Amino acid sequence: MKSLAWLRLLARMTLISLCACFSLTGVWAREETEVFSEDFESSSMDDAAEFHALPDQWQPNRGEGVAVVRDPKGRWCLQVSVPADGGPGSRTTQVRLPVDQLKGTRVRVSARIKAADVADPPKPYNGVKCMLKIDTPTGTLWPQRNLPGGGWGWENYENVAVVPANAEGVTLILGLEAVTGRAWFDDVRICIVGRQRSSPSATSQAVAFKGHALPRLRGAMIGPRVTDQDLLEFGRNWRANHIRWQLIWGGFPRSPADGVGVKEYRRWLESALQRLDEGLDVCRQAGILVVIDLHTPPGGRNAASECRIFHEKRFQDAFVQIWEEIARRYRHHPAVWGYDLVNEPVEGAVPPDLMTWHELAETTARRVREIDSCHAIIIEPGPWGSPERLDWFEPLPVSGLVYSVHMYQPLAFTHQGVHDSSVGMRYPGEIGGKYYDKEVLRQILDPVVRYQRDYGVHIYIGEFSAIRWAPDESAYRYLRDCIELFEEYGWDWAYHAFREWDGWSVEHGPDRNDHARTAIPTQRRLLLESWFSQNRKPDFSVPLVPVISGKPG
Repeated sequence: MKSLAWLRLLARMTLISLCACFSLTGVWAREETEVFSEDFESSSMDDAAEFHALPDQWQPNRGEGVAVVRDPKGRWCLQVSVPADGGPGSRTTQVRLPVDQLKGTRVRVSARIKAADVADPPKPYNGVKCMLKIDTPTGTLWPQRNLPGGGWGWENYENVAVVPANAEGVTLILGLEAVTGRAWFDDVRICIVGRQRSSPSATSQAVAFKGHALPRLRGAMIGPRVTDQDLLEFGRNWRANHIRWQLIWGGFPRSPADGVGVKEYRRWLESALQRLDEGLDVCRQAGILVVIDLHTPPGGRNAASECRIFHEKRFQDAFVQIWEEIARRYRHHPAVWGYDLVNEPVEGAVPPDLMTWHELAETTARRVREIDSCHAIIIEPGPWGSPERLDWFEPLPVSGLVYSVHMYQPLAFTHQGVHDSSVGMRYPGEIGGKYYDKEVLRQILDPVVRYQRDYGVHIYIGEFSAIRWAPDESAYRYLRDCIELFEEYGWDWAYHAFREWDGWSVEHGPDRNDHARTAIPTQRRLLLESWFSQNRKPDFSVPLVPVISGKPG
């Protein structure tokens, strides 16, 4: 029998984070409203019968391979089967959910699921299905947690998904897709666990806290192999005035941290901080302000790319303690601009005895602010720091915060050819059946613009990029349009990345098989340098200024 936990390594999931609602007293109360439940028990069922039809609201409620059966303990459950002798097939049943109640909410889909002899899914999203179908005016969403083939006993399944405010229909689908085998489902629940933020009645007139005195920070993220000479060149020759320094162990999202405890993680982190100590002094010489980015948090991530700080208390405790220590270590360093608490946080379903990202971010930010009264604290919404996620992230009641998102949309274009994805997409142009140009990018960034307007906060684009082999200088045009929008809105930004993986490098040409830097500067490099040429450099002789006490954001 295959282990379900181990086999989830087959499919990387994008999971939607839970949210919590903040009261003015500072106490967090998690919403938990059940809107649907099904345990397949009914007083009308004939206990002597071997099979039963599903309740009438399920469609189809009776059919080949779909029935309500008794498990060995005598409980009724849904069974879906596709015989092996007929070859792979799909058999599902579905039920409509109350869309008006679910619009603009986060929901947790939970169930008990077991399986037997399920063929390996041809695609990660095939196989055993416990999935929502969300119809919107712009298309259909299919949130689910990918499950493997094989077999396992009863296990608890959970996935958290966003139902957009413009949803026109929501359907729960259970069954098998494009495989053979059997699966059983019981105790299915749909619960509302959070709601989309509501805009304040009046736009904030507050002056946004930036954490620096420059007109703009323009620079790039750097990798762990960057040299002192690289930093000097980037600051002096390229004229960048900012870098985002990754504290990253191995790679992303997979890391050696995924399989070790706190002690081993701390041993790695100390070596990474020692390199940062050296690099900060070089950055000061180069006229560069630094964001310290905890790219690999304690515990790393699980097979579904969820941060383990949201699933094990030991890692959550270590996370808060580590940020207290980092704040003490760098609170007086003039080359530090701020602290990016977690890169692209992903929660999954957070146990009730642990803090959600919103809670953990507030707790950690308060601890950091008690120690360091000057440097900015950078907060990314979960999951993945995408622009639209700010619609689901209420601002934290902590002073000196900067909010950050990452811009990679449309992902099919920016990441074409990464992880064996399709190539050949051009920008501007039709990508995934939709036309993308600068005005569409503006629409994608609109949640960030509204967040900035509603709360009077400063925005930082911590990452943005396009793969260098996008055809016909498409990457250049995409980057140009992104930067022009960032500049229009007054945001600081960091390109991904400088002298890290050459797929993102502006020093490499469009041939993905050529791993040497070009002798003639690329259009992408010239674009960045044209903006860097407008930079002002920080004056490190000016003392750090404490955050205004009590002012959130």
